Order: sequence, then structure tokens, then C-alpha cells
Amino acid sequence: MGSNHRAGNTAKGPHALYFENESRQKENMEKNRNQRKLRVCVATCNRADYSKLAPIMFGIKAEPENFELSVVVIGSHLIDDYGNTYRMIEQDDFDIQARLHTIVRGEDEAAMVESVGLALVKLPDVLNRLKPDILIVHGDRFDALALATTAALMNIRILHIEGGEVSGTIDDSIRHSITKLAHYHACCTRSAEQHLISMCEDHDHILLAGCPSYDKLLNVKNKDYLGVIKTWLGDVKSGEYIVSLQHPVTTDIKHSVKMFEFTLNALLSFNKKTLILFPNIDAGSKEMVRVMRKKGIERHPNFKPVKHIPFDQFIQLVAHAGCMIGNSSCGVREAGAFGTPVINLGTRQTGRETGENVLHVRDADTENKIIHALRLQFGKRYPCSKIYGDGSAVPRIVKFLKSISLDEPLQKKFCFPPVKENISQDIDHILETLSALAVDLGGTNLRIGIVSMKGVIIKKYQQPNPKTYEDRIELILKMCLEAASEAIKLNCRILGVGISTGGRVNPHEGVVLHSTKLIQEWSSVDLRTPLSDTLHLPVWVDNDGNCAALAERKFGQGKGVEDFVTVITGTGLGGGFIHHNELVHGSSFCTGELGHIMVSFDGPECMCGSHGCIEAYSSGIALQREAKKLHDEDLLLVEGMSLKTNEPVSAVHLIQAAKLGNTKASNILKTGMSRTPPSSVRIRTRTFQMFESELSEHLEIFW
Repeated sequence: MGSNHRAGNTAKGPHALYFENESRQKENMEKNRNQRKLRVCVATCNRADYSKLAPIMFGIKAEPENFELSVVVIGSHLIDDYGNTYRMIEQDDFDIQARLHTIVRGEDEAAMVESVGLALVKLPDVLNRLKPDILIVHGDRFDALALATTAALMNIRILHIEGGEVSGTIDDSIRHSITKLAHYHACCTRSAEQHLISMCEDHDHILLAGCPSYDKLLNVKNKDYLGVIKTWLGDVKSGEYIVSLQHPVTTDIKHSVKMFEFTLNALLSFNKKTLILFPNIDAGSKEMVRVMRKKGIERHPNFKPVKHIPFDQFIQLVAHAGCMIGNSSCGVREAGAFGTPVINLGTRQTGRETGENVLHVRDADTENKIIHALRLQFGKRYPCSKIYGDGSAVPRIVKFLKSISLDEPLQKKFCFPPVKENISQDIDHILETLSALAVDLGGTNLRIGIVSMKGVIIKKYQQPNPKTYEDRIELILKMCLEAASEAIKLNCRILGVGISTGGRVNPHEGVVLHSTKLIQEWSSVDLRTPLSDTLHLPVWVDNDGNCAALAERKFGQGKGVEDFVTVITGTGLGGGFIHHNELVHGSSFCTGELGHIMVSFDGPECMCGSHGCIEAYSSGIALQREAKKLHDEDLLLVEGMSLKTNEPVSAVHLIQAAKLGNTKASNILKTGMSRTPPSSVRIRTRTFQMFESELSEHLEIFW
């Protein structure tokens, strides 16, 4: 189904459409009540993925009226050197339907490939016997790739847990490969969800659930942590020990082994009690274990080397550690929930979203650099971060499973944007105009347009910008739905939505961070989520000045120019910077906030609360203020001008008066223009468009 049809195929109101996915899930759940139980197979490969899958397994097991659960154990779970961790599955009272020895020993690249091949040979018999309706696979391990490949080739639906994330190693390639094989996705963060959508996965088959392990770890900190610490580390106080967990990077084994040696040297020098876990089974792990033994880590009084710790105990140890060091995703994900300081070494996790508790040492190429990081981090406490979950992932996933209809076609669909080669095969597509919805949210008006890829406005809509958050969001949704429906009639294929708004915007998250009084109730506002969920389209959000700069680069006077500044004046004043042909946002997303540069300490009050900002002189609202002053003193109107009864005085009247020879009005405009940043390639302006000759004259002075 094309994106445009999904966006406009309904006459429901905006709030009803916002919950369209939930309604569809309820309908499927109701329809499935009379069907047989859903046969769910959970396959687990190692201690790490079981910590994420176990909460889901408990959730499924708690509803025997809806599900039949089977468990398949493969990979390092069954290896003594890695703790025979299948036993913890048995201790959790799960029946294991199949144990498959799939690891080819060797701990090098060839052994990893052979292990995948061995799993591909053994898995079909098991899945033929169990006949699951859906297989749940987690993460980015090579074992998981074998599971997903087997299920896909055997026409078994796949639910992938924690797809869409970026870590910065070969794991990315494996994770994204599993994404393409999977039919359904339960991801942890909004960014991961957007990555899945950008990979052309069906939005209706993506669940933003959060990390399942958070359901357990957010409720575990207050248990008997002192007893756990004593069990594993002896007589050491909370916050006075280090947890170390470091894995090989399979794309650069030699470097990762050397970095591990630096880590051990630093820990030996730092002289703190350290719980050190053995690395995973990836290529290079054998060399890392040799380094541990060469340095006598297993016999050193400051070190407690372990192959496995039960998850509920491990997270208590992480929660109360003075610091965690290594390159495990646990440091990025779970440790953040407790505010535990983390030192992330190398590039293995640098692509993931992290809280302020994580200090990255990307080039961990000296012992001293790591020691310095330990001195900075050890003993600190940070605010708890819930980037990866809120503790309610499992109920969402169980509900999502119940909504899956086995009547849906098994062949998965990819929501590709149309490309020229495909369009030419379909007469309907040949005649369609590739378009986008453009939303311009200013201080006065809300405008929405259907805009072609060539920048032509096919149709536009305008309404006054509501004063409250609720009314504004409702109007945006309503107008977008109307435009999407109209696009179908106009034979326009909508590929996405672009939102230009006043205020400071984080474009990566689609969130308005802060706005001045020009747009009320418009701070900490997530714009991307409601529109993306309602329209089932990609949504981009940015500051209006930045959007103007991008438009000039694409369609206007910035074409072919690598460096320029765009200044826009309307109700307020802003701009955008293009440097080396790229838009510059700045670390706090306010590079283009030209209007709030102070040019006079005793100037008029600005809408941001300061005095003497450029916007207080040069914006539409500033000129309206000056026009009212002149009018109150009977100094505005000149021959050829008149005001209708009850007509409000505006900046337009000031400009009109200046054009008709009103010296005071002209001087006010010159003052406003003199405060505006001069050396831009392009000045976009509505306020001054009626006073163009004066503007050009003054800009020539500055140039």
C-alpha cells in the first residue's frame, strides 16, 4: 500500500486517527479470540539476549489462554566455558523444547561463519517439529541471524526485538539484516523507530516498546544489594568497586585485544576492587582471555573474574558500582537507568544513544588515557536516564502479539519511496506528482501546502495559529489530513511531511525545545510523533530559519553557493547558516537565532524577555508596535492613506506610509534594517517586501 493512500483513506477526526494503530490492534485481538492460541517460539543464544527475552517469556507464559510458548536454546548457552547459562532458563521454570549445539570452537572469523552454517543445518528440523506461528529473535548476534534466516525461508513470521539501533560495528550489519528478514519489530527508542521507517519497514508492524530488561531492572535496585555485593566481591562497600565488561571488535581484532590490554593495565594501576566478566564468544575472545591469564588477573586479589552472573544480581552490581568500564551495551543501556558512571572504550557502542553518565574514550590507545577517564568518572553519580525504556515494554509487546492476525499475507511489504524505474511500469504512477506536505507554523498563521519535488506549491491552506497547545496540535492534524485527502484527488503522491516552526528545535528528535511568547505553549513539544503516527509518513521538523536556508539552497539564490546566511523576517526574525553546503544547527540548535542577538543594552523589550535584540527592532511585531505609536500620535497617516473602521494598525501600514513619503515611518524602517545581519546571500522577507528599494539601498552600504 502506498504511503499516500494510507494517509488519506479515512474520514475520521484527527484524534481518532492518532490512535488508529491501537484501534486496529483491538479489532485483530477481538477477531483472534475465537481462533486457536498463537504458537510463539522464543529462541535465545546467550546470557545477554536472555536478559531481554526472559521478561517477554514470562509475559507470554502468564497468558496460557492466548499463547503456546516453546523455547529453543542455541549458541554459547550450552558451552561450559561460558557458564552453561541454559541452566538459568531452567531455574526460571521454562521448559526447553530444543537444545542445539551450534558453536564451532575456534573463536575466530571462520568459526563464527561455520557456527552460522551449523545452526542453519540444525534449526529446520526443530522448527518443523514445533511449527510456531511466530519466532521471537533478539538483537544482533550471528546466532540470531541464523535463526531469522531459517524462519524466513520456512515462512515463519519473525518478531525482532531491539532493531533499528546503531552501535558502530559489524553488529549493525547483522542487526539490519535481521530487520529486513523480520515481519514485526519491537524497538526501544524513537530514533530506532525512525531508523526502521527509513529502512522502508511497514510502520503498522513497528512497536515502540522500550527495552524489555527495563521492566525488571527498574524494580530491582532496592533489593538486598549488599548481600549480592558480598557474594561476588567480598567485603567491599557500595560505590567502591568497578564492573568491567569488554568484548572483541570483530572488524579489528588486533586493535581490540591491544585496547583490552591497556584497560587491564589501567585497572591494575587504579587499584580498586574490580568485577571482570569474561568476553563473549566473538572472534578475538580467545586472545583476550589469554591477555587476562598472562597478567594473572584470575589470581589477583583486586579482581574477581566471572563467566556469568544471574541478570537480577548483575544489574544490582552495576547499579551500585563506582564505575563501569568496557564496551558492552549494558554500559550504554542498563547502567544509565541507575545513573552509574560509565567509560565506553573504542567504537563498539559509539553509535548508540547515551545519557550523560557515559564518557566515551574512542581512541583508548594508552593506559594513561584510560586512567584519566577512571579518575574523572569513578565515584560520580548521574541523573537516572530512561532513554531505553520506562518499565512497561512487556505489556506492550504481549498486546502487540495478540493483535497479530494470521490471516494477513505472510509476504512482508516494504514501504519504498517511488523511484523512476518503478514508476514507469505503472500508468497511475506515471501520472502522479511526487509531493510532500509542507507545514509552516509562524507566530500569526498556520500554513500547509502540497508541494511538488520541484518546489511548486500545488495547493495551500491557511488558518490563524491557535493560542493553545491542544488546539494547535488538533488543527495541524486536521489540516494535514485534509491536505492528504486532497492530494489523492489531485493525483499527488505524498512522500513525507516537513514542518517549519518558530522556536529552538532538535531536528533529530522532531521536538520543539523552546519558543518565545510569539508562539505560546510551544516548549518541549514532540511534533514528529503525532503526525508520523497519524499519517504513517516520515516527518521532519526544523526551525523556520533553517528551513528557509534549505529552501534557498535547493530552489533559490543559494543554489551552487557553499557558504551563505539566510535571514527571514515575518512576525519574528530568524535565519539559517549554510557552511560547506551543509546546514549548521550548533550544539544547542540555536545557530540561526539571529533575532535574539542583543545589539543595544537599552533597546525595546523583545518577545524572548530580553531588551535590545534585533527582533525588537526589525520583526513584523516590532514594526507594528512602532506603527501603533505613530498612529496614537496622529503621525502615521499621510495623504493617500486611510484606515477602515476597527481596522488594526499593522507593519503594512508603516511600510505604506514610508512609501508615500512619511519620513518618520521611513526612519523607523531604516533603523530596523540597519539592525539586521547584512552579509547574507539571500534575505527572505515578507515584512520588507513592500519596501524593497529601501532595503536594497541600505544593504549596499553594508556590503
